[in-house]
Amino acid sequence: MQRESAQTIDLAGLVADLNSLLRLKTTVIGMKLFARVADMEAIPKIRRPNAIHTTDQIVSMAARLGWTVGITADDLVGAQCRAVIGLSPQDDKWLAGENYVGVWHGTAEDARKRQEALDVVPFGQYEALAVSPLASGRLDPPDICLVYATPGQMIILINGLQYTGYRKFEWGVVGETACADSWGRALKTGEPSLSLPCYAERRYGGVPDEEMLMALKPEHLAKAIEGMKALAKNGLRYPIPPYGIQSDVRAGMGVSYGKK
Repeated sequence: MQRESAQTIDLAGLVADLNSLLRLKTTVIGMKLFARVADMEAIPKIRRPNAIHTTDQIVSMAARLGWTVGITADDLVGAQCRAVIGLSPQDDKWLAGENYVGVWHGTAEDARKRQEALDVVPFGQYEALAVSPLASGRLDPPDICLVYATPGQMIILINGLQYTGYRKFEWGVVGETACADSWGRALKTGEPSLSLPCYAERRYGGVPDEEMLMALKPEHLAKAIEGMKALAKNGLRYPIPPYGIQSDVRAGMGVSYGKK
């Protein structure tokens, strides 16, 4: 069966299914880049910041507070946040990463290597970005969806993506600026992108210790939900009940594999 395009997906239904399957505690949100500021500002009930923030904070205003927020480069604290989402250039000064020497890295070479490793949106295509709860439908369609989940919830989501059309996912960890592993990579490549939220995301974005982040296109999220529904019918669902480390495993595995 051919999957729905992003334009025809029922976003509110998607969120309802996802919450039913995974019991998420954090609001699933959408993110969208805009070539013109005016198009971002035309979104219904859009909020514009009155202070300087990190992108992590802007994302969490949607995920933790349920707000619809739009930004330009002027709303962000520095070149790092701007560059990841394509709102400022990745020039030689940015690539040098001088601000991180002696902070996150021991040498200038280490800082440059980290900057070069980041997945970022190319500069020059976009002037603004907006985030909003996915179920609101205000970003229809969003470029990507952001799902915060525990490791147990996340592996079921990944299993859902792999139920049909299997492929091995290979993700990296850049360390600090891990937003490049999630929304940076997903916006750049269109591929599902998993990250371990970094120090800045947790300190400024309020991401709890136990949460990971998956960024993926709406059609990929719809595919994952289809897969998770199939897994649930097979008895493979969240929450995953502990079986017991000293119990005879044959009875438990027999439920899934006894007739195979």
